[in-house]
Order: sequence, then C-alpha cells, then structure tokens
Amino acid sequence: MARKETQLIIKMNHLARFMVCIMSGARSKLALFLCGCYVVALGAHTGEESVAEHHEAEYYVAAVYEHPSILSLNPLALISRQEALELMNQNLDIYEQQVMTAAQKDVQIIVFPEDGIHGFNFTRTSIYPFLDFMPSRQVVRWNPCLEPHRFNDTEVLQRLSCMAIRGDMFLVANLGTKQPCHSSDPRCPKDGRYQFNTNVVFSNNGTLVDRYRKHNLYFEAAFDVPLKVDLITFDTPFAGRFGIFTCFDILFFDPAIRVLRDYKVKHVVYPTAWMNQLPLLAAIEIQKAFAVAFGINVLAANVHHPVLGMTGSGIHTPLESFWYHDMENPKSHLIIAQVAKNPVGLIGAENATGETDPSHSKFLKILSGDPYCEKDAQEVHCDEATKWNVNAPPTFHSEMMYDNFTLVPVWGKEGYLHVCSNGLCCYLLYERPTLSKELYALGVFDGLHTVHGTYYIQVCALVRCGGLGFDTCGQEITEATGIFEFHLWGNFSTSYIFPLFLTSGMTLEVPDQLGWENDHYFLRKSRLSSGLVTAALYGRLYERD
Repeated sequence: MARKETQLIIKMNHLARFMVCIMSGARSKLALFLCGCYVVALGAHTGEESVAEHHEAEYYVAAVYEHPSILSLNPLALISRQEALELMNQNLDIYEQQVMTAAQKDVQIIVFPEDGIHGFNFTRTSIYPFLDFMPSRQVVRWNPCLEPHRFNDTEVLQRLSCMAIRGDMFLVANLGTKQPCHSSDPRCPKDGRYQFNTNVVFSNNGTLVDRYRKHNLYFEAAFDVPLKVDLITFDTPFAGRFGIFTCFDILFFDPAIRVLRDYKVKHVVYPTAWMNQLPLLAAIEIQKAFAVAFGINVLAANVHHPVLGMTGSGIHTPLESFWYHDMENPKSHLIIAQVAKNPVGLIGAENATGETDPSHSKFLKILSGDPYCEKDAQEVHCDEATKWNVNAPPTFHSEMMYDNFTLVPVWGKEGYLHVCSNGLCCYLLYERPTLSKELYALGVFDGLHTVHGTYYIQVCALVRCGGLGFDTCGQEITEATGIFEFHLWGNFSTSYIFPLFLTSGMTLEVPDQLGWENDHYFLRKSRLSSGLVTAALYGRLYERD
C-alpha cells in the first residue's frame, strides 16, 4: 500500500467511478515496488481534513484532467465566431466543473489538455473563428476576468481567468491564438496573421502569468511555428519554478531539454493530445520516462478519445506515479495528488551502496571485461557453475515503431545476450522464475527515425512479441505474463536516455537502479508486479536530427 504522505486523492463529480493505478516507490536504495490498483468511489467533498494540511512545507496539491473534448462535427467548415464560441463554451463548462471539484480538495494547480477547448483537424482558415487574440508578452499585466474589454476576441481567455479566480488555483490550459503581423515581416503569412497552438498560465488571482507557443508541431496545418522558440517558466508561491511545453515537444531539445538545463526547473506542466503508439511511445510511458530521466515532477494532461488512440494522463514523480490510461471507457478523469516540492530522484549507480547481489555482480564483471564466460560449441559457461543458453540465438529483423530493428530472441530461463546495430550494442542479462508461452526479443536501433517526425534515436528494447513468429516482434501489445529479473544496457552515444517501462495492463514500473557504469548506461529491475510488456532505454541524439 502507498505511503500516507503520497496517498492518492482523486476527485470528479459525485456520480463518477474509475480505476486509478498507484505506483509508489519504497525508499530502499535499490528496490521500488508497485503498490496496487484501486477502484475509487468519488463523491462530493465530505469535510475530511484537507490534503494540503498534511505536509504543508513539503508538498503541494496538483490536478490534471483527461478530457473527452466535444469536437466540431465538421472541422473543415467555415463558421462564425459566435458558433465557434458556442462549441468551445461546452468544453469550458466542463473545465469549470472540474476546477470547482478540484477546489474542494485544495488543489493549487490544475492542468488541462492540448486541443481540449477547440478540438483538432482544422485547416488554417477553418480554425480562425476559434482563435483568441493573444497580446504581446511586453504588454503590461493583464487580468482578462477583471479587464474583459481590454482586447477583442478574448472570450476564452476571460473564462479561463475567471475559473482560476473562482477555484483559487493556478490554471494551465491550451487554446488557439492569433497575432497580427505586418507585410514588412518576411515570414508573415499571406493572410496577415500568425496562428499558434498556445498554452496559457493563470495565477490564482486570474492574472495571465505567461504563454507558451508550441514549437514542434505534429501535422498541424492550422498553426505556425513561432519565429523563436519560447523558453517559458513561471514561478508559484507553493512550489517554486515550473517549466511548460506541449505534446510532441517532449521529444526535442528545444524547448524541453533547454528549459530544464538552463532554468533548473523541478516541475513541468504538460498539456498533450497524444496518440499512443506501443511498444515505445505510449503517453504515460514517455511522461514517466521524462520524470525519471531528469528527476523532476511532470503534470501531464491528455485528451481522451480512445477511438483515436488518445488516452494517458498522469502526475509523475521520479519514484511514483498517479496515472490514468483507458482505451475502453469514454468518460473523463480528474487526477489529484500530493506532489513533493523537491522531488527525490532514482538511486543511480554512482550513489548505490551496500552489498551487491549475484546478478549485479555478474553484470559488473561483464562490464569490467572479466573472462567469466567461456563459450564452446554447445553452451556458454558462466562463473564455472551456471549454464546459460544452449546455442547462440539467431539474429533477425522486424519493424518496430516504423524502424527496422535488429533483434535476437530471448529463450530459456536465464541468459546473457547482445545485439548490435551501427555503433550501438545492447546487452541483456536475465533470469526468469518460470517460462511463459510468449516470445520475447532484445532489439536495437541506431539511426534516424523518419515516420511521423524526423529525429535520431538509439534504442535498446526488451519487448514481448505479438505472437510466436519473429515478424510479430514490435507489434502493439498491452498484456503479458513473462516475469523477468534483468539488467539491460548499451554503449550509448548520448546522455539523454529515457527509461521506458511497462508491464501488463498498461502498468508503469520504476527501475530498481539506473545509470552509467563503465561507459554503458544500464537499467536494472527485479520483482516485476506483472508480465513484462516493454523495458527500453530510449536515447535521443538531438544534434543528429
């Protein structure tokens, strides 16, 4: 069961029920355990002691809302501003309900998803009625709720500002915005305006604190890329500095990495409209990996459209997560949780102390180059006492995430495998208490990903295959029964490596240990809570994009 100080508080309207999975990290040096899944009956505020009072000096209370946005029936149609406002107000009415529910639990910051207010699949022209005017950041402080007539076409901003005041909380939301430009600007579009996918931040008094314009658009013809990347942070009285970016941005150096590197933020707010793609890029999978990789808190709000593969929101710390992923239920979900103001990172190799278990000793011997394994025609003998896999497994190729991975099958109850591609070699040292009737494989890819975005990756991945054939490795799988204790590592050429870790039923796991050892980056895990779906080290070489 989860520790009291990290108990889950989830609040929706009084008729809702949903399942939330809690991943809570024990504070032992090398062990983090899954604590369980609970079905929470959600009701009106009962007068129980406010969660904000439990650890006032150490925690803040955050909320993220996964929203099944009400969409335009024909996003290509040209409609009036009034018609656009009528649709957006339906979504904003729901937002307001969630703010008031969150306020009953003393939430201090709430995050809403990308595209949650206006929807998506617009053309540049058809989205225009949905856009609010966004004044320049150089304009004096503005409170849209209290100064509604200061600028035209700001009805959405006004409602969001008033929500923040009414809920007495910081509010982060995503909307479309417009900004006129002049013909003297060589990049000014022919229609004389810029259109941006924009996140806005309001303080609890309704003041517009800042705005972030999405830099890495994902097939969004309606929007422009800002002339200069926005590196936006904002300060709060309850948790210090936050960074902010949107959806696809998480895979790129600008702004995601630069904001973390240059501004030392410990918290990120992250509106997204993420289409899940297994085995490596499910929404909660990459959200959690980002939190673990940088030792930060990530407040991620996704839209909820299972038919489009869109679900997966969470409040993620390096050691635990409060998340929601549901491809069956069409309902919305509000997640509320206590979040540490100073997140504690995962124990790395450089900080590990105490006795080393036998599997880790073997791993260290391999890295040090000790000739502890001898191979003859039939077997590999390790440490003179342990017999490993019979016959070297065959290498094969299969498509994973549209990339041509090189793989080897993972056979037997224990073994030591490696597979290489270009300059990257991936290694797996594993034991299995029992064999399942599933095919697993160790795969490697070192190259430029070119489908649905262009970016350079280095990946070492242990995955459950879709069937027993080699050609099924890389398919989208959510259920598994195979239990592993393992070390996964590779000779990565980048320090930006994200640990992707999923078990059966879209359950998040945390590595026992993660870090560098002898110029190799490794992930170590024992005592899985359920069958392994994916364990991967996802490296990004931004300079090669």
